[in-house]
Amino acid sequence: MGEDAPVAKRDGLASVAGRDGLAIVAGRGELPRLLAEECVRRGRAYRVVVFEGVELPWLTGHPSIAASFEKPGRLFAALHAAGLAAVTFAGGLVRPSIRPLRFDLKMLCLAPRLLRGIRSGDDATLRLVAAIFEAEGFRIEAAQEILPELPATPGVHSRAMPSEADRADAGRAAAIVAAMGQVDVGQGAVVAGGICIGLESIQGTDAMLAFVAATDRAVRPKAKGVLFKGPKPSQDRRMDFPAIGPGTFENAAKAGLAGVVVEAGGVMILDHAATVAAADAHGLFLWAREP
Repeated sequence: MGEDAPVAKRDGLASVAGRDGLAIVAGRGELPRLLAEECVRRGRAYRVVVFEGVELPWLTGHPSIAASFEKPGRLFAALHAAGLAAVTFAGGLVRPSIRPLRFDLKMLCLAPRLLRGIRSGDDATLRLVAAIFEAEGFRIEAAQEILPELPATPGVHSRAMPSEADRADAGRAAAIVAAMGQVDVGQGAVVAGGICIGLESIQGTDAMLAFVAATDRAVRPKAKGVLFKGPKPSQDRRMDFPAIGPGTFENAAKAGLAGVVVEAGGVMILDHAATVAAADAHGLFLWAREP
């Protein structure tokens, strides 16, 4: 088989894709697994697209397609050969180190436009990637369309309740995230006693919480503080929908926070029962705040 031929891997599941087949471009986290399991539950044809360097411990038993960032032509050919009509993007992906000597013909055509986009913010990059897939005839399907129960419903989901001070910190953090979103930076902030002590950037929420945990208590306000997470104002939610899970509360507890606030309808709660259990186990609140 030639270097640029489509490569599809089938692990014991039916491999005949229908017209509504779904390609799951998978990154870190639980969301890609949940999407694949939902396809199995519905009997929907699908493939998990696995880029080089991405480790998916749950992949065994799921049909997959190996992909390289430098060879989009090969990927598009594999998706068309599998009869897939839609693409969804799920989980975190690290920006790749592009190796020009490995470019296929499609990448040679896309490279000037794509490389300019990669130097922009995340949202601009994802919009460009969506446009490229759409130009190849694929429909972009949002993860929340497939799993509509995941976006947070309004209200307090935990036993612990936010105080008035916590609510004020949440409002301040939400304003900070909205301001960062205007320049396409991050989706989260930590505020304590009205003072911002952590901002999310390309490293992600867990890295921000680790930074807060490592911050000298002597320079932190006396208030515990809250993590707020929400989408950027103009974010393409088909491509990037913020999410939290049980691990968010493990890290928030290590950072000494009082709780986690998410924008209702704008953030997904992955494994709701386990996430609420983690919040309750640490005595933290989980509040889905109306935007």
